Amino acid sequence: MTIRAAEDEIVLEGLAIARGVAIGVVFPHDAGTIKVPERRIETDQVEAECARFAEAVASAGRQVEQLQEKAVDLGGAAAEEMGYLLDAYRQMLKGSRLTRGVQHRIAEKLLNAEAAVQQEISEIVRGFEAMEDAYLAARVADIKDIGRRLLRSLTHTPYRPFTDLPRNAVILADEMTPADTALLDPRRVAGLATVVGGAESHTAIMARSLGLPTVLGVSGLLRGLHGGEPIIVDGTGGLVVINPSPETMGRYRKKRADCLRARRALARLRDVPAETRDGTRILLQANMELPAEVAAVLESGAEGIGLLRSEFMYMNRDDVPSEDEQYHLLRELIERLGGRRLTVRTFDAGGDKLAPALGCSIGPNPALGLRAIRLGLARPELLETQLSAILRASAHGPVRILIPMVATVEELRMARKMMESALARLTAAGIPVSDPPPPLGAMIEIPGAALAADALAVEADFFAIGTNDLTQYTLAIDRSDEAVAHLFNPLHPAVLRLIQFSADAAAKAGIPLCVCGEMAGDPRYTALLLGLGIRDLSMSTNNLPMVKQRIHTIDQSAAEICARAVMAESDSARIAMLVDTCDADGRCEI
Repeated sequence: MTIRAAEDEIVLEGLAIARGVAIGVVFPHDAGTIKVPERRIETDQVEAECARFAEAVASAGRQVEQLQEKAVDLGGAAAEEMGYLLDAYRQMLKGSRLTRGVQHRIAEKLLNAEAAVQQEISEIVRGFEAMEDAYLAARVADIKDIGRRLLRSLTHTPYRPFTDLPRNAVILADEMTPADTALLDPRRVAGLATVVGGAESHTAIMARSLGLPTVLGVSGLLRGLHGGEPIIVDGTGGLVVINPSPETMGRYRKKRADCLRARRALARLRDVPAETRDGTRILLQANMELPAEVAAVLESGAEGIGLLRSEFMYMNRDDVPSEDEQYHLLRELIERLGGRRLTVRTFDAGGDKLAPALGCSIGPNPALGLRAIRLGLARPELLETQLSAILRASAHGPVRILIPMVATVEELRMARKMMESALARLTAAGIPVSDPPPPLGAMIEIPGAALAADALAVEADFFAIGTNDLTQYTLAIDRSDEAVAHLFNPLHPAVLRLIQFSADAAAKAGIPLCVCGEMAGDPRYTALLLGLGIRDLSMSTNNLPMVKQRIHTIDQSAAEICARAVMAESDSARIAMLVDTCDADGRCEI
């Protein structure tokens, strides 16, 4: 969307993906159009077409192997992220739904290999794009990238890599694959912007890992550009400025200098404890989606992983991971954490999520259907396998088990019985498990669970509040629906009361409580959460230094005064004003 066009200056709006300011010159990237022929083949040509497809698969596999060798040179989190992605690519090229589907189309529908690949990719993409889960829907880019590699090989279309880049090049593209992004050299590339892309895509993850200011989803980005134009990418504000005026350029140069100074200052907080001005110690942990993020977790100074979303173990595959496979993945994570605690959320999957691997059907309302603990109890062999793997991994370091989407005490009791059964089996087999066994906690993300928190606290060893889903279910608002997303408000009094109910129930029962939703990672809410009694926050590693810095400015007694003032209000607008005007001494002025 164009939000301003003055003289030659054009300001476009997109999704803020990777923080920072890039100032440079436009470099349009065109990966090359692939013309896909479609024709019917004769029965006696099937074998030859299948052989052509097999060679294309082999060629794509060799490309992936070459990228894996280059990925080592990326270093740090980017290398790990790329390694994980390329492993997934290799799986897609080995007897996957994609390759089987293409072979079926060639043999049964008598299509040439190129057309079979394009049709199969299109069908898989449609299925993923229909998913309500943002992370899984974002895997579309990965599937398209594999499809393009196969089609380039089959059609002999040359690939256009990044060559002859000018200094401070800002890459603009209709779409960037994660593999393309990994080829960018931060020493020569200042930033990145694309027409297509989402915050949960591998491209976004790679851009953040490389530290490139990035804005995705910019409509009209490439219109009228030839290359060489001056450009600014504001990865914090989600803006792209083409042909900036001298005033705009001056403003952004100052902003970039401020960003660099702030980044250096925040980096110095890495090993400093998160403590309020009056000495209240706060535990800051990281949320994690993928194993590749563990390096960033360690670099951020996080004291543990407060939420590991275990769905990554079920992605990009048609089967369910075995107990041994899950155990080895978790053990490696635990050992790399070096004594920091790992909280594993059992799979929150079902409905529209990962249905092929789990053998589930898509319900009429997946968000409210057979998912998470409901699916685990309906398919106990799935949950028992995961619980056993976590128990085995607990022998190698501190672990907690978190059950998602808990609505009733009975669900938690049944999950504990399954855990105890798995523990008994492992003990009888002489397989080591931590002593005592890992604590079993309940995720508070359903309003009914928050309202029954006092009863759940009797059965749970700890609570974790997921403020994203708690807000969504309390207000009946889907954040991904543009028509109502602006109504999503974690400061709604109903949401805050549910958080307060849960915190009070945990305190009364003497069990730990962690907040691990978006509220935890927003410094705006830090004083309020501390005032409500929260002492454990888990968030994106990118947000951790800013929250730590905010904690250092807060007086705990003042935060409690502010929280009492907020909870006495019933109007969301006044609550927001109180939150924004509470100062370090506890005065709340409107």
